[in-house]
Amino acid sequence: MKNSIIVTGVKEGNLKNISVEIPRNKLVVLTGLSGSGKTTLAMDVIYQECQRQYLEAISFQGIRRPDIEYLKGASPAVCITQTSCNKNPRSSVGTLTDIYTDLRMIYEKLGKRTCLYCGKEILASSCVEEAVKDKDEFTVFMYCSECGGKMKKLTRTFFSYNTREGACPKCEGMGKIISVEEERILHKELSLEEGAVDFWEQKYKEYQIEVLYAAFFHYNLFFQPNMPVEKFTEMQKYILLYGVDNETVRQAFPDIQMPRTAADGRFEGIYNTMMRRVAEKGSDAGKLGKYLSEKPCQKCHGERLGRESRKVSVMGMRLPQLSGLTMEELSEWLGELDNSLDDVQRPLVEVYLEDLRTKITRIINVGLEYLTMDRQAMTLSGGEAQRIKLAAVLDSELTGIIYVLDEPTAGLHPRDTAGLIRILKDLCGLGNTVIVIEHDTDIMEAADYVIDMGPGAGKYGGQIVGCGTLEQLKNQEESITGNYLKREAEKCRNVRTGDGGSIKIEHASMFNLRDITVSIPTGKLVSVTGVSGSGKSTLIFEILAKYPGQRAGGSCCITGLEKFDSVITIEQSPLTRMKRSNVATFSGLYDKIRKIFGSLPEAKKKGFTAKEFSFNIKGGRCETCEGLGMVASNMLFFPDTEVVCPVCNGRRFRDEVLKIQYKGYSIRDVLQLSVREALEVFKEYPGIIKILRMLLETGLGYLELGQTLTTLSGGEGQRLKLASELLGRSREKNLYLIDEPTTGLHPIDVENFLVLLNKIADAGNTVVVVEHNLQVIRNSDWIIDLGPGGGIHGGRVIAWGTPSDIMENESSATGRALGGGV
Repeated sequence: MKNSIIVTGVKEGNLKNISVEIPRNKLVVLTGLSGSGKTTLAMDVIYQECQRQYLEAISFQGIRRPDIEYLKGASPAVCITQTSCNKNPRSSVGTLTDIYTDLRMIYEKLGKRTCLYCGKEILASSCVEEAVKDKDEFTVFMYCSECGGKMKKLTRTFFSYNTREGACPKCEGMGKIISVEEERILHKELSLEEGAVDFWEQKYKEYQIEVLYAAFFHYNLFFQPNMPVEKFTEMQKYILLYGVDNETVRQAFPDIQMPRTAADGRFEGIYNTMMRRVAEKGSDAGKLGKYLSEKPCQKCHGERLGRESRKVSVMGMRLPQLSGLTMEELSEWLGELDNSLDDVQRPLVEVYLEDLRTKITRIINVGLEYLTMDRQAMTLSGGEAQRIKLAAVLDSELTGIIYVLDEPTAGLHPRDTAGLIRILKDLCGLGNTVIVIEHDTDIMEAADYVIDMGPGAGKYGGQIVGCGTLEQLKNQEESITGNYLKREAEKCRNVRTGDGGSIKIEHASMFNLRDITVSIPTGKLVSVTGVSGSGKSTLIFEILAKYPGQRAGGSCCITGLEKFDSVITIEQSPLTRMKRSNVATFSGLYDKIRKIFGSLPEAKKKGFTAKEFSFNIKGGRCETCEGLGMVASNMLFFPDTEVVCPVCNGRRFRDEVLKIQYKGYSIRDVLQLSVREALEVFKEYPGIIKILRMLLETGLGYLELGQTLTTLSGGEGQRLKLASELLGRSREKNLYLIDEPTTGLHPIDVENFLVLLNKIADAGNTVVVVEHNLQVIRNSDWIIDLGPGGGIHGGRVIAWGTPSDIMENESSATGRALGGGV
């Protein structure tokens, strides 16, 4: 092909020396089974090499080169992933898009407030201003247009809840008060080794204990391992709770410098660790919630701003009120504001109004008109976060860019896919190349070129098994996707009768839900469907998951949960931000594998135990990279990159540890095995096989045991959590609430995953999935469809019943999609 991106000799990851030509200025889809090598080719090869060539052209050296012969036709590349969204609880849709920044400027210029002297309402636009320099800072004052009184002007800084001047002093701009409850997190009657610190139990316990004991040794504090925490000295308890980096410890040990590294004893402290995680993820992330106490701020009543700034209004609306409007409502409000401006006011805000119109229009065009400005960024789905980033590149005048997108249809109802396709085509029309990793057949049909990868996952993948248009793939015998699409259309199967019971949610009115009542039959596989923003996640994850057995605020009431042993919620929030956690450690495999290595005769001869085979604690690991195999390289103005450790060359362990082998595999070799490969290696160990088979059943057979959790997609992390939950609950009757578990799965993988979901339901459990995937919806026993639109246009129950019932309902967008309509 002429005018192509040409990549040859690709051996990165599981790619088997492949070569590929990708047409420029076209919409190109990479598809194939999960783990077949799509992301490796798109992200780790094409995007990485384009960035490397660009940066080296402007004299930035040292960027890692992918394992390829060459790449021709490179251009500057933009990568839009599902994990690019800010997870800080202070970040919202408004701050993420800079819409809130523009509105702060409007409130500075046009705000109406009460004069501190005469008590009359005055407009900022009609008052005289004066700037006074105080040392190196300017303070802006204003004079009341009625009485001439001098007062501090409320500038844009005062309308930000992330600044000292603007934030509510009580909650520091969070809108709520979060605190760690000591009695929930610390069991003083136990030793650290026995699990005194509750949230250390499953992960990093040995590592944390080692760092704490190093701190005790550093400060000459006598300690005995396995001693109950209640027998610690006061200073030991203080360091356990608050760490070593504080004034109390410095005053207690004035002649001892603080440890420089974790290995030397730089212990963070339980409280500090918890509050840092809250700052990074928010109080609802993972399992943090049970250790925290959260209450609305009584001073600002959740509005986050200080007293003076939250009272200022523009056209009768205060900024906290405006933040609660959807993008659609905000667009209407801005139109009314524009029409109300006089000749004095218009020049003050015209540039901000134009910027707001552009940004909001872009967001509406990507199907996110239902989002509100105050929606926390960390609560966005992967697809929503990705489309917000996509909205930022729309209407750009740049050409010749390579855009790489990871499943932009994630979280998108089939009804809205056409709008996304139009956006992607428009980017190509500007002279850009759009490479999309996708499983959605509508996107494939619209693509100019499709590359199918396989034939399997992991080491069984890494090849190109088909290429061309979607119709051409159907005629290529080796194409896995083409062969799947040639099958006859699925028919709705016979549904389960269930156990005759139900969960009832009455008068649900949270967010956009409009006082709805929903009955969920138990003992079945139930799909909750509807267009994006229709209220699905609010109903299941904000109401049912958070308020089991109690009232969910207002008149909302939930009944029917008493029959379940547990309510298990599996959302798509990241498993961890720690690079030390991987598939083996999270699933519990690694402890069992280390014990095997520690029991080998060669290990015993050298005095090695299971400890030496851990990369999280001192002993057998490389101390230069502390067992990670990589070290950070500072790139100055660009994000830091990781390079292979120069001491262990990425092997993570000391040479004498790597010489110990089980069936010819060192501990590093084992970490590089896929789940499927490990089944054969450890077939003599039932405990290990049980875990591996569960991972295989959840569609994760291609993952390497040592794959870092931070590299997993939202769907992969979610299925790993599901596997972990299922391993310990085989005899219980549970309610599983799962958020879009098929994210990242090829249609064939979805078929295999449905086998597991059906197995869970057949065991008497109830499985409720929030889904857009038509395969899952079609194979459900019961469907609850919300809508008809998103945001203010949603929040109602449109249809309920079996898949056949939904297909017959003309008002249901999901029913039309199941029937092959739009």
